[in-house]
Amino acid sequence: MIAILQFDGVSLPHLHQFLEQGRLPGFARLRGRGHWYSLQTPVASWEGATYFTLYSGRGVEEHGIYFPFMWSAAEQRVRPQDYYPAPEPIWDRIGNVGRRSLVIDPYEGREPKSIKGKALGGWQFEHKVTLHRWAVPRSLDRQLERRFGRPSLVEEVYGRPSTQHLFKMRNRLLGAPKRAAEVAATLLSEESFDLVWITLSSSHIAGHWFLDPSRLPQDQLDAGMKTDLDATLCDAYAAVDEALSRIVDVLPLGTDIIMLSPSGMGPNATRTHLLPGMLQAVLSEKSVAKNATRAAGNSLWRLRAALPADFRAWVARALPDRITLEITSRLETWGVDWTETCAFMIPSGICGYIRLNLMGRERDGIVSPEKAGMLFEQIVSGLRTFRDPDGEPTVKNIEFVSNSLGCETLLHPFPDLIVHWSERSPMDLAGVSSPRFGEVLSPGWGSGRTGEHCDGAWALIVPGSSKLKTPTKPPHILDIAPTICSVLGVDTDRLTGQPLLERGAAIQ
Repeated sequence: MIAILQFDGVSLPHLHQFLEQGRLPGFARLRGRGHWYSLQTPVASWEGATYFTLYSGRGVEEHGIYFPFMWSAAEQRVRPQDYYPAPEPIWDRIGNVGRRSLVIDPYEGREPKSIKGKALGGWQFEHKVTLHRWAVPRSLDRQLERRFGRPSLVEEVYGRPSTQHLFKMRNRLLGAPKRAAEVAATLLSEESFDLVWITLSSSHIAGHWFLDPSRLPQDQLDAGMKTDLDATLCDAYAAVDEALSRIVDVLPLGTDIIMLSPSGMGPNATRTHLLPGMLQAVLSEKSVAKNATRAAGNSLWRLRAALPADFRAWVARALPDRITLEITSRLETWGVDWTETCAFMIPSGICGYIRLNLMGRERDGIVSPEKAGMLFEQIVSGLRTFRDPDGEPTVKNIEFVSNSLGCETLLHPFPDLIVHWSERSPMDLAGVSSPRFGEVLSPGWGSGRTGEHCDGAWALIVPGSSKLKTPTKPPHILDIAPTICSVLGVDTDRLTGQPLLERGAAIQ
């Protein structure tokens, strides 16, 4: 058996700090037995591709999934990610040859198609975007709920979070890992599996909202409340550590264990909520105040600023997940006049995604391919003129996707440009300004998150019945799927990664 235990979205500085403080005893024990690998990851440019790459062993240039909401050129609109086909995950791949898997809560994972064994989605907690409820067999979740209860809903609502919302999130995140450990112990006691893949996402969501509690609204916090919020990240990591320890204890003797995080977590430095206004200013070279409201991608940020987060959360709870995602995707480009839009922002997170409204590619394209180069130059040079309130550059660099992905033409489904922001955290409600284009005001709090994805992926490998295999190139999250195949004797056709383990007597 091989077990993949996902300690998800970990901030390495905090992980090391909590280890030194003795708050993660289970991880410390495993760390003493294991071998540490830093992993390459696509998260800095393609945060939404990370999990599909990890699960399938195929890169974003192959599977094409790059964000929870993606652009459909043929329809001139944004679609939820589930509208697009996903690459085959490793548990389906090994299921095709009869290998059995136990899979619990793969982050952004979809319901398996050819898995042999058992699988649960949205078990520890539900999430409107990334953790939908499903089960294989279909009745499995209902059977287990009679014993362990129903999962709670963890809501991430962009904007200024309320104290009530933050504490509700804290309590649910701290209780979730135990649910995974309990159900894993139950199912592992009933039958055997070849692959166990369990994702503990409380650390991930806690990193988004509690990485830097000083950036949360402080006006309604008394001393006790502040103490609890300040401790949330450590408490979440400790809850994950306790659950992982229990899972490790029930794994059969000789199990190969890989504990990993496919991305790091660092301070939220995104200014993506400012990008629609910045882009509109660059393209129009007119008054920002008069034109930014019509910029593609700006209507949703303005709605988030106008309506309290708790109200929007209440509306989302009342609607089925499918309707919530559809409304969100429609609002991304609501009110845009495509006959006058040369380039636009498409949904993105830690970095900004820009796509040209290109003739022959977009349904309503107005930019001829011959003029694309000049437009790119105008956008890139214009965005680089913006400065934060302290006078420092807002933009760190701008990536041309056709170059980084090796696209021979612009006829691809991805953004054309990726805007990487300054690594310094911006002040809440702060806008940006340009000597050429004037000031772009902030449409509210932005996402409200204090932490965001960053480099810092890692794997801790503890061989059981297998032995380590020396990497021939820097380890990557692409290597996890072929490692599983190598251990289980399954072919690695179309997988570009390298196995990090091979069958044989383990080296202890």
